[in-house]
Amino acid sequence: MNKSSIKSESNLKALLPIALFLILYLGNGIYFQYIAPIDGQMGFYVVSVVLSFTFALILAFAQNRGKSFEEKIHICALGIGDDNIVTMLFIFILAGAFSGVAGEAGGASSTANLLLSIIPGRFAVPGLFVIACLISMAMGTSVGTISVLVPIACAVSKNGDLSLPLCVGVVVGGAMFGDNLSFISDTTIAATKTQGIDMKDKFDANIKIALPSAVITMIVLVIYAIRTGGASIGNFDYNIMQALPYFVVLALSILSVNVFLVLLFGCFMFIVVGMLTGSLTYVSGLSSMGEGITGMFETMIVTILVASVAALIREHGGFEAILALIRKNADTKMGGMFGIAFLTMFMDLATANNTVAIVIAAPIAKHISEEYNVEPKKTASLLDTCSCIMQGIIPYGAQLLVASNIAKIASISLMPYLIYPFVLLVFVVVSILREK
Repeated sequence: MNKSSIKSESNLKALLPIALFLILYLGNGIYFQYIAPIDGQMGFYVVSVVLSFTFALILAFAQNRGKSFEEKIHICALGIGDDNIVTMLFIFILAGAFSGVAGEAGGASSTANLLLSIIPGRFAVPGLFVIACLISMAMGTSVGTISVLVPIACAVSKNGDLSLPLCVGVVVGGAMFGDNLSFISDTTIAATKTQGIDMKDKFDANIKIALPSAVITMIVLVIYAIRTGGASIGNFDYNIMQALPYFVVLALSILSVNVFLVLLFGCFMFIVVGMLTGSLTYVSGLSSMGEGITGMFETMIVTILVASVAALIREHGGFEAILALIRKNADTKMGGMFGIAFLTMFMDLATANNTVAIVIAAPIAKHISEEYNVEPKKTASLLDTCSCIMQGIIPYGAQLLVASNIAKIASISLMPYLIYPFVLLVFVVVSILREK
């Protein structure tokens, strides 16, 4: 093992900023979600994640009085100015523009309705899973996919007299599959850029566990469909031209075309198609791109704050403290990988945001991977996959809350029907156990 990557002395107190963040964000989230809920507002979004990290940064600055304020500013600047962090911020801007113009042009709904028109009614439920997988891979957002497909899932459930939690649950599972594998997902961007690898490398590592998990999920759903009989899906309008850009973007991503070029070309295609079909005007096209970029601001600010906090924690010996804890319980590559997986899932459990969880865990995970000789692509895969697993099953995460709100059911009622995330968890554990 390479033990030269961490030079600072172990200092458990350096982790206090993370503890403060968890107390502020998780504590308030639980309080406003379950103890004193506010009508029409998700409890975990009452206290801004940006505000929580701001207090954490203030505490990080207050620590280690052996360094001056100016020295700490320099440490933060080095953390923010890392090549991978800067690249990630630029991709977030383009991803926001793409998401905004694609939604305004009607691409997601047309793509979903086009695929629904092809699926036989008998296989409506497994069809919803496949559609969610493809739409999420093309859109790069699980919440966006859920927002588009859950109303359709509700209609399928009603028309076919099928279980509503099941129909909604398979959509959530498919959305997490696509979010995990998409080349333009913010989770993929965060996981790969923080580990300094190409997206194709992470995709290759991910597909080995995500695809078998999806296949097993499909087998379960097909058996269910055969046993329950057919369902009347209903009629949904679509425009092939509006759906085409998503398929082009998906194909270019799989072919490993530079993500900047893919996103720029995707924006251009949606503007052209939107204006040709009348779904976009010059003004609405520009406005939607601007709104999409604005929607990424919180993620970008969180990335900057986390980079700063992480740089100070690392300098103060916090990363070494985490590594010391892992060393006490594991001395193999397999143990290091379990450490990365647990760290990522814990952070997602605490933040209820898979992108934020990755950004927090990534710098620590990078040191763990160096310490235990874990390949960077495997580390990125674990970060993305484990965060998506946890995000796809916690009842207070945005995915389940949005889905349950649209379907008018309790988010916790969806948990028994989240087949894909639980199957994926099994494959992650198996893949780690196979490492030597």
